[in-house]
Amino acid sequence: MAISISVVLLLSVLAVIFLRNGGLKFSHALVCLLLGFYLAGTSIAPTISSGLTATADIVSSLRP
Repeated sequence: MAISISVVLLLSVLAVIFLRNGGLKFSHALVCLLLGFYLAGTSIAPTISSGLTATADIVSSLRP
């Protein structure tokens, strides 16, 4: 749960930065948002979730 909230927060911050800098139009952000909602309802959602979890585990195990 904490990982998905962190990912959502990070992606939200990036979207706001891109919107403010003009690199992302509102219509593009809306399409990406809708794509995320549709992907969450498909059979690929558990695969995406486990991939993000595995990536987060790898990144958290790295030591600088």
